[in-house]
Amino acid sequence: MTADLAPVRRALISVSDKTGLIERAKKLAEMGVELVSTGGTSKAIADAGLPVKDVSELTGFPEMMDGRVKTLHPVVHGGLLYRRDLESHVEAAKTHNIGGIDLLYVNLYPFEATVAAGKGFEDCIENIDIGGPAMLRAAAKNADFVAVCTDGEDVDKAIADMQAHQGATTLATRRRLAAKTYARTAAYDAAISNWYVKQLDAELAADEKPTAPDWRAFGGHLKQSLRYGENPHQNASVYAGPEARPGVLTATQIQGKELSYNNLNDTDAAYELVAEFDPTNGPAVAIIKHANPCGVALGATALEAYREALACDKESAFGGIVALNTDLDADTAEAITEIFTEVVIAPGADEAAREIFARKKNLRLLITNGLPDPLAPGLTLRSIAGGILVQDRDCGRVSADDLKVVTKRHPSDAEIRDMLFAMTVAKHVKSNAIVFAKNGVTAAIGPGQTSRVESTFVAAHKAEKARIAAGWDITRTKNSAVASEAFFPFPDGLLAAAEAGASCVIQPGGSMNDQMVIDAADEAGLAMVFTGMRHFRH
Repeated sequence: MTADLAPVRRALISVSDKTGLIERAKKLAEMGVELVSTGGTSKAIADAGLPVKDVSELTGFPEMMDGRVKTLHPVVHGGLLYRRDLESHVEAAKTHNIGGIDLLYVNLYPFEATVAAGKGFEDCIENIDIGGPAMLRAAAKNADFVAVCTDGEDVDKAIADMQAHQGATTLATRRRLAAKTYARTAAYDAAISNWYVKQLDAELAADEKPTAPDWRAFGGHLKQSLRYGENPHQNASVYAGPEARPGVLTATQIQGKELSYNNLNDTDAAYELVAEFDPTNGPAVAIIKHANPCGVALGATALEAYREALACDKESAFGGIVALNTDLDADTAEAITEIFTEVVIAPGADEAAREIFARKKNLRLLITNGLPDPLAPGLTLRSIAGGILVQDRDCGRVSADDLKVVTKRHPSDAEIRDMLFAMTVAKHVKSNAIVFAKNGVTAAIGPGQTSRVESTFVAAHKAEKARIAAGWDITRTKNSAVASEAFFPFPDGLLAAAEAGASCVIQPGGSMNDQMVIDAADEAGLAMVFTGMRHFRH
């Protein structure tokens, strides 16, 4: 029968990250715990003047093969795995001179950090820990008797238990630590397997399609327990994965309330969109509400870009997310505070801007120190009943050279620029998506309707509301470019866009009725181009 309290007489410590190592080792030693360690960890403990036994003294084998083999030995694993309540296990331990290991503290080789640093294949391979995960899994399996720790916080919990229970840990603590350990080793193996898949995919010829792995694993580390999910009755949390991608999870929060589930989702959408626009070509601003853009604009200054983006749909922008591709300055910060905004995310912010935002204590300001690469490969995941949908990140992008003019009228250079801008935004709008744009500014956005015609009507309606709110004589959709992220199946959607004022159209093409749509465009005097690339977003 498992006892609630398990005394800790011997601890095995083998860590790559030695932060806080000596403090924790000292506390264990002061409680009479025998310390056993390996390699550099053993040296660090000994150099601190603490008594420590090298693991080779237990195994009778030296560390070998450049450190690849040091703890893979029955004396180590037997000490972790034998049940203290089974006479046969106890006798086997005595027979083979195996002493119990009651606490294991291992943090793994920094494989994820090595990959994130862009190291080469061999460096990554050498940073795959073998003995560490083996010991962790063994200790976790025997959590009825062994406390297993994967980081310093785990050791602190074990020590707190020991201080409260005369040198023993509680069963509840040991089992919680065991559950965490299996998640940690699973996430570690997931990072390795996914890295390996990328290496194999990179070796494929240009015309070869990657093969989906028979098994796929994904893991992450708890970043934050959230107040609730999309709705107050849903529990939620956010986990950080191994990908080092600038964004909402890697950002520093300068001020404001804790980010919510919806804040995180919308801020990620906003920053991924604004990153499509290279800051070396000038400032860009995207305003997002419920993961859909309300307005996007380029400008000579960040302030100009913000005001133009806001003018697209000022009503929807209330309570939204603002993302910049350049540092936030004081003038732009002052303008943003004129309406209620949930989150602002940018690569940086000057002191004057921070001081202005400080007056709005609930406004969250996130600084990322970089932009995500919109062309970098990656994966997106979505849970479905019984499984997970996995796909490549939509890194697709077309240039002017990729466009196929299909109408009698050819677009002007200015129209081509507007069409490409509109399609870049449409890529980030929920399907069915219609985006009108002119002069690097969204004139109207129609997101997420079940018919493309309805999305066009929504955009036209919003354009008229924006005209009235701003006091313009005509809507901004007049002589604009319109983008559809998927093909027009019939001429009705295209003609609705023309009626709203569009002079040119960009769409993927590929419908059975393409010729019918082309004929309608010609009759309406529109210029239209096909991209050959769809951007559904659900």
